[in-house]
Amino acid sequence: MRQYLITGGAGFIGSNFVRYLYNNEQNIRVRVLDKLTYSGNMDNLADFVNRDDFEFIHGDICDDEVVKKAMVGVNVVVNFAAEVAVDRSIKEHQSFLKTDVLGVHVLLENALAHKESIERFIQISTDEVYGHILEGSFTETSELKPRNPYSASKLGGERLAYSYYATYDMPVIVTRASNNYGPWAYPEKVIPLFITNLVEGHQVPIYGEGNQVRDWLYVDDHCSAIYHLIHNGKNGEVYNVGGDQECTNLELTKKILELLGKDESSIKFVADRPGHDLRYSLDISKLEATGWKPEYDLETGLKKTVDWYISHPEYWKKLKDNMDKRYIEGFWGNKK
Repeated sequence: MRQYLITGGAGFIGSNFVRYLYNNEQNIRVRVLDKLTYSGNMDNLADFVNRDDFEFIHGDICDDEVVKKAMVGVNVVVNFAAEVAVDRSIKEHQSFLKTDVLGVHVLLENALAHKESIERFIQISTDEVYGHILEGSFTETSELKPRNPYSASKLGGERLAYSYYATYDMPVIVTRASNNYGPWAYPEKVIPLFITNLVEGHQVPIYGEGNQVRDWLYVDDHCSAIYHLIHNGKNGEVYNVGGDQECTNLELTKKILELLGKDESSIKFVADRPGHDLRYSLDISKLEATGWKPEYDLETGLKKTVDWYISHPEYWKKLKDNMDKRYIEGFWGNKK
């Protein structure tokens, strides 16, 4: 019986990956380790907590004793645990460095102690480690130039993970994914934030002129890519994971407005974020060459996401009640 350790498994992508595992593989055990910070939510795991083949450990990946316990008997580690919000990283540097670098080190050291049983160690990274690109797309060999503390800390963690492959022959694979969206996302993220703001009759804040370009990846596609790489990836390699669905933030907002029957009076332009990357774009041909491709286009994925948030107000309303209102209204304030 294969046993998975999913760190950060109570978060958005991690909990969706747990769901994906149970939907796609039989005779497994899943152990989730999560600190339950602001974006970790046991509601995300409610479908699994009473299963005999599921275990939850409340703890920090920086805590060696907790990780030592969590690693026993594990065959596959997927590390989603991270501090992830760029806005927060600009204000709160140290927690990002601790979790995204030192926490990865603790996981790697404990995985190394069980090297004989570890089949894969998947380190989840981000396309933001490349910085931004005005033309063309990043390949896995592009220069790495992170432009904010979040992406810099993620780069530190992924390079540390690679070093354990190079030095100790640990079966490490690194993934760099584009912007994820879908059900169960914490409502500080742009798509659930905009959907829920509009449902509540509020405006949606757009940084600058909304010309920033992002590639959007539906969360089920991200999960299928990770699962595919567990079985088909090559150790020591980096794989870009994208949806091949680029659009500007303003174009994305207009799509959400249309799905919710709102007009552009619901848009509130706010001052741009410091160091805001203009465009991300990933070349995913390396991953596609292994036999994977995304299933969802942006229109289909957005429709599923909007429908989910409309039908699950009990999930997101209580989360928004406790959110920093600067995220709802536009973190950096009105444009001048």
